[in-house]
Amino acid sequence: MKVVIPSLLLSAALLLAHAGEAQTQPTPAVAPTQGTAPAPATTTQPAAARRVLAPRRVVAPRRAGAAAPARPKTSGVMAKDGLTLQNGRVVLTELGLTAPIEQDKRLLNGTLITTKGQVTNVEGVTSQMAEGDYVSLTGRLTSKREMVEADSVRKLVAYDLKHPGKRKELEKAREKAEKERAKVEKEAAKAKAKAGR
Repeated sequence: MKVVIPSLLLSAALLLAHAGEAQTQPTPAVAPTQGTAPAPATTTQPAAARRVLAPRRVVAPRRAGAAAPARPKTSGVMAKDGLTLQNGRVVLTELGLTAPIEQDKRLLNGTLITTKGQVTNVEGVTSQMAEGDYVSLTGRLTSKREMVEADSVRKLVAYDLKHPGKRKELEKAREKAEKERAKVEKEAAKAKAKAGR
């Protein structure tokens, strides 16, 4: 074991030194023959040494004096994909990126949503989104009240799963405390009525 480790280290050092020499050796230049173009020099660089650049994204030049385009805002909370009315503006969340819509948006099922929050479904029925309302990308409109109710039910179910029977115990304790309070009030009223005679 004592002999194996140093020999492995030595062989690794030799391989690295040999690889370094191979990269620094010049490639032999071949003299071009008459009437032919010179052959391009090929380099034998390992794939890790070659730097591959991503293709550039084509972007239209910004006009002088124009405002910078609004960047999508992201928060720590992952929002569901869809459209919401926030501060009077319709905001689209798609693939985790949130940005206000600049023009009317037509969804997969044909529902049209304007920048002001008017929702027109395929039958032609138009409704106005209220603050906090949500429209899924399939065209289903959900009011803020419905979302709050669904969220509270979801929280109760999660609490029941985490603490089975705890809500029933708390309810029984509350009922017992109310009965005792009613009994004390009844006795106090009886004592008051007896003192008043």
